[in-house]
Amino acid sequence: MKLRDFGFDQWFETRAAEFSLDGCGFARISAVDRGSYLIKDESREVPAELSGKFSYQVDSSVDLPCVGDWVTANFYNNDTAAIIHQVFPRKTFLRRKTSGEKIDYQMIAANIDTAFIVQSCHFDFNPSRLDRYLVMATDGHVEPIVILTKTDLISQDELDQKLAIIGSVTKARVIALSNISGIGFDELQQTLSSGKTYCLLGSSGVGKTTLINRLIGREAFETKAVSGTGEGTHTTTRRQLIVMSQGAMLIDTPGMRELGIVGAGDGVDISFEEFVALAASCRYANCGHQHEPGCAVRAAVEKGELHEDRYASYIKLKKESEFYEMSYLDKRKKDKAFGRFIKSVKKHMKD
Repeated sequence: MKLRDFGFDQWFETRAAEFSLDGCGFARISAVDRGSYLIKDESREVPAELSGKFSYQVDSSVDLPCVGDWVTANFYNNDTAAIIHQVFPRKTFLRRKTSGEKIDYQMIAANIDTAFIVQSCHFDFNPSRLDRYLVMATDGHVEPIVILTKTDLISQDELDQKLAIIGSVTKARVIALSNISGIGFDELQQTLSSGKTYCLLGSSGVGKTTLINRLIGREAFETKAVSGTGEGTHTTTRRQLIVMSQGAMLIDTPGMRELGIVGAGDGVDISFEEFVALAASCRYANCGHQHEPGCAVRAAVEKGELHEDRYASYIKLKKESEFYEMSYLDKRKKDKAFGRFIKSVKKHMKD
């Protein structure tokens, strides 16, 4: 196989000269697990570590390699291990706020063509959470496709209702399927193209790992029995890239309990374009669409032209994105100031 078969298309080829180093080649990050890496090139997949220089120059966790990244690396020990020296710019990406109180980005995957946003028809079905995944995909310039699993657990009327709700949230393609009956599976397979990279996103237990096993045609990854509620249990523990027989690549990710949004203002606006269109008619250019007089968005909600739940989701995501972005920028300024202080102290110590 050639690098192009792994997604090293013309976009990366035009940047190859800038990232070329003597004695090094290009490879793709195929797995990340607690700071350890696997990289894959045309003929091998080996464990890799960061060079000392690269580790020293990293200012943020965002700069560290994530699954799907293209890197410059040199192989050693008879090509059974490698050292990563550089990371290519990311064509597309998926990221979220780190879990907990820390304000920072966590990279999920890079250089993705399509994100499969997986929700089950049972307890996991959550339009507000779907909004967050859609914003994440839009923010990273990734095409979203919604996968609605476990259709065998509900009636056709209930399924039609859920499809209508999704249709009111997004114009993205929706595929409804069942891992038990196989309904919808052929339609999903037809979306996969050789040389393209797809990423599965969703909560724990929605059937992502079962879906991967069915796509690759064997039980390659462990799944667990469903719980008493009919939902699956968490299985995936690391992010990894799988090359399938037809040449498409699939990235599995652990289920995410928290899905915070940082600095995704454009993604929010694109995902809620009907709100942006109305905002142009607001009395004030900086209208927050909450209590301001002459707000066209609030007026549309009060008239029933916009659904109250979708309005609440829009306001929450907009405020969250702006708040975390300000906090992140403030943190970055402090980190850089502290870094300059440490370098200054080291310089005086040498003098």
